Formats: sequence, structure tokens, C-alpha cells
Amino acid sequence: MILDILNNILLFIINGLARTALYWVPVVFFYVGWQVWLHYIQIAAMAKKKWLLLEIKIPRDIFRSPAAMEIFLSNALHQTGGVGNWLKKYWDGNLHTQFSLEIISIHGSVHFYIRLEEKFQRLIEAQLYAQYPSIEITEVEDYVEKAAREMVKEPWSIWGSEITLSKDDPYPIKTYVDYGLDKPGGGLLEEDKKIDPISPMIEFLASLKAGEQVWYQILVRPSIKRFKDPKHPFKKVDWKEDAKRVKDEILAEHTVKDADGVERRDLWNMTEGERGAITAIEKSIGKPGFDVGMRSIYLAKEGAFDAINITGMLGAVKQYNSVHLNAFRPANATDFDFPWQDPTGSRVRRLKKDIFNAYWDRGFFAPPYKGKPFVLNSEELATIFHFPSRSTEAPTFERIEAKKATPPPNLPV
Repeated sequence: MILDILNNILLFIINGLARTALYWVPVVFFYVGWQVWLHYIQIAAMAKKKWLLLEIKIPRDIFRSPAAMEIFLSNALHQTGGVGNWLKKYWDGNLHTQFSLEIISIHGSVHFYIRLEEKFQRLIEAQLYAQYPSIEITEVEDYVEKAAREMVKEPWSIWGSEITLSKDDPYPIKTYVDYGLDKPGGGLLEEDKKIDPISPMIEFLASLKAGEQVWYQILVRPSIKRFKDPKHPFKKVDWKEDAKRVKDEILAEHTVKDADGVERRDLWNMTEGERGAITAIEKSIGKPGFDVGMRSIYLAKEGAFDAINITGMLGAVKQYNSVHLNAFRPANATDFDFPWQDPTGSRVRRLKKDIFNAYWDRGFFAPPYKGKPFVLNSEELATIFHFPSRSTEAPTFERIEAKKATPPPNLPV
């Protein structure tokens, strides 16, 4: 009896699809063809770009707060161009300009990098020197490519994960302002009393031993409109419009009707956490927003892999978490909770290969490595990527003594 009912339902569905095929088949073919076309032209456009990797070497005494990095990010990296008009976007495959901010450790030696298109090199260097006159910037070989060559010669172990937010984008993380780093310093003694939120990450990276590497990658582009509103699934909104939705959801929980049936907001019953969330969201959307994709990888030579470093790698971003606001959490990690999810180990191997290749390609916003970005404003981004102050004294964190001087430009030739 049940099988007969199921067969009848299945036949009804098949007959319905067959009768309406003239309408839905062209739509499906058009959609699939359009996605294939975009995939092809975007990959072709990315392949034409010339990329380079800049290493930033930091002086021993750096007294600039993360506010200096925030100015750099807003001025140099918030490049709203790149796409052009609809013809360049859908025929040439142009994409929004992206950059990669990277903090890594190789055998305990900590390095800061920025990966960019070659045409932005002069702009990036000028803006960095404007905020940090005593740094050194050099073009270097890609450390990922070097590691790939070493992995061919001898076996390595790898564990990786993307990092995302636990709540909606408008909820901010804990920033350098919350740590008091926006206040002016008072000399060396005051500098030593500061708490730099990036210090736990630097200390962890500096603690790695020979044969171990940890890479943090922060891919950024100016925030663009996306499908975010559950009530309007086919409408694209920017992150500031999404923030209004989140605020309305918080306030809706405190909307009551009076005796006349008129709705009003009973704000007296709001908790301190809810009040703080609304205030923080309103403050957050006043700054430029970036679409962000984050991932981290731990690699080690055979015999050097220590699983405790996975905990350290993920825990190195916990200082940015806020109980009432937002927090970082791992996503799409290269493992499974239960053995029956991958009995042969083939899925894990595939995941490890994919995350390594995606990191190497610096892919996140375009095919073939397209992820789901989240939004950080310039203050939040400067909090998780800035040059540590003198208060961070990890023993293997190498600093330069002073910037190498260049001759004045007006010397006679």
C-alpha cells in the first residue's frame, strides 16, 4: 500500500516535470551556462594578473598604535575599483581588487607579509612608510612555493582550517580600542604597560620548533553587496543594511503593544549586553568595511608534528572574542569528528590538498576556491593585523635595529 502511494507520487512528479519541461529546461540550461561562463572568464582574468609578495621587517622600538595600521588599510587596501562597468565584469571577468595579509612562523621565526598585484606596489610601500617610517620592505620569494618543493622531497603532515565569525557580520569583535591602544603613549615605561592583543599570536608563533610552520592568511577586499536578508532572499544588501536588520531584530524582542494595540518599544527591559551590542554595531558601521576570508595552516616534517599546536593555532585568536558581541571560530577543518565519516582517509587527504592549494593560490573570492566571506571594518582588521609594539618581546621574533637610510633625492649626479 505504502509503496503504491510512493510510486504514484513519483509518477505524478515525473509527469509534471515532463509537461513543464519547455519552461524550466531553458532556465536551468541558461543558469548553468552562465555560471560556467563566469567561472571561465574569472579564472582567465586572475591568471593574467602579476602578483608579488612583500615582507615587512619591523624595528625594535615601534611606538605606533594599531590606529596607524587602520589608516594604512583604509587608504591603501580599500580599493573599490577593479570591476569597471558591466561589460568588463561579465565579458572580461574583472573582479574586485584583493590583497592578502599574512603572519607566519617558520621554525619559530615570525614574518609579516602582504601579497598584492604588482601595479599596487608603489602605493602600498608609500602608505606603509607614511605610517611606519622605520620599517623595511622587501620583495621575497613565496614561502608557500618553497614549502611545496620541500614537501616533494620528504613527507610532511598538515592540518588546516578556515576561520570565520560565530555571529552575524555587524556584531564586532573585540578591538584594539577595547584594549586602550587608541590612547597616546607616555614613553618606554608606559609602552611596557600596554596590552597588545596580537601578542598571544606572536608568542605562539615564536614558540614553534625546528621543522614546524604555522601560516595565518587574511584575504581582504572592499565589502560588496551580498544575499544576506532572510526576508528578501533575492535582494543583495551591503553590510551596513545588514546591520540595520540585526538592530531591528534585537529591538523587536522588546516591542510590545499597549492597550490601544499600538506597538512601542519597551527599552527599559533591555539587558546591558543588548544595549552594548546596539551601541557597538552603530559605532562599527561608521568605518570602511572589508570582505574577509581567513584560514590557518599548521605544517610539520615527519616526526615533528605536535597536535597541541593545533590548539595553540586556533587559540591564538581568542583574545579578539567578545561574549556579548562576536567571536572567531574554526570552519571547514581538515578532519572529521567520527571515524565512519571517512573510513579510508581519502576525504581528509582531499581536504588537506584543497586548503593548501587555496592558501597557495590566495583564493577565496573567485573560482576555483570560492568561500563565504565575512565583514570586518578597518578597526577590526587593524586589530588582527598590525605590527606589534615594543611590549611584545618574543625571543625569536626578529626585529631590525633601524631602517636603512637612502640618499637624499636632490644629490648632484
